[in-house]
Amino acid sequence: MLRFAHIEFLWGLLAIPLFLLLFIAVSSWKKKAVASLGDRKVVNLMIPHVSFSRPWLKFILFTAAFAFLIIGAADPQIGSKMEEEKRKGADLMILLDVSNSMLSQDMAPNRLENAKRAITQLIDNLHNDRIGIVVFAGEAYVQLPVTTDYSAAKLFLNTINTNMVPTQGTAIGAAIDLGMKSFDFKDGTGKAMIIITDGENHEDDAVASAKYAAGKDVTVSVIGMGSAEGAPIPVFQNGKQVGFHTDSAGHTVVSKLDETMGKEIAAAGQGTYVRATNANSGLNIVMEQINKVQRKTYDSKTFKDFEDRFQFFLGFAFILLIVEFFISNRKSLRLSGLKLFEVKKA
Repeated sequence: MLRFAHIEFLWGLLAIPLFLLLFIAVSSWKKKAVASLGDRKVVNLMIPHVSFSRPWLKFILFTAAFAFLIIGAADPQIGSKMEEEKRKGADLMILLDVSNSMLSQDMAPNRLENAKRAITQLIDNLHNDRIGIVVFAGEAYVQLPVTTDYSAAKLFLNTINTNMVPTQGTAIGAAIDLGMKSFDFKDGTGKAMIIITDGENHEDDAVASAKYAAGKDVTVSVIGMGSAEGAPIPVFQNGKQVGFHTDSAGHTVVSKLDETMGKEIAAAGQGTYVRATNANSGLNIVMEQINKVQRKTYDSKTFKDFEDRFQFFLGFAFILLIVEFFISNRKSLRLSGLKLFEVKKA
């Protein structure tokens, strides 16, 4: 298994296209400057030792060395051995509402981004608990199966948006049912769900689904996103806001937090209901109850004994830089004097 200890350093590779554009621009300027001096053949006789190909070779070597330096700085590591270890934890499933109403801006910057930020903080505070993510609007989909790979959880979380579920609506019941199917009840670990939504459920009987989950010893807690006053739902085109959603009569649709629904679902799921604010997501309150869920030992296979490989990349970069340094921009007098393919006249 390959991983990078400092993966953020790989952003430095984006500088390579900029180097290429700058080099092409400088090379083009030099060619125009030489062409302005007069006839090309005459100019070449005036500067016989100037090479137009060696700068490209030096640039390629420099760019390759830069790439190796960046990869080396990111510290690539290889997992040399996989071990099975015992961990004690619980299974936590996050059910995240991605309907268009979650774009309402009564929470900064909007309800969905506020929820994603809270989930990121939750993941940072997890240790041995497994986490999964289900996204839902008019339908529900598993975004991330239950896992202890918190880095993967953050990666998948960053890709979540309101366009990933084609059917609009808020099917909380379907999300709970899908979350239940995603759990492995054979391992005996404690299980819990956290629903993050604005509560406007119009698709199914979410209360009945929560009651069923509670019957299987799965607590269902709800975090309400939004305000009682509500806010209009913005409409975006090409990443820019162009207005707000309107109904058939042309009136602006205002999305309001349905706390009654959220409280009913939490009560049926024997969990906790919390209304989130800009200052407090409410996850800490919910986690206090979830921490009471019985944690049991389960098997987990993970890579151990990761070995650093940065030294190879730094070594390659050093060699390339030395080669690049000793290559001159001028033609070699000795090499240019060798006419290996010249045809001698009899």
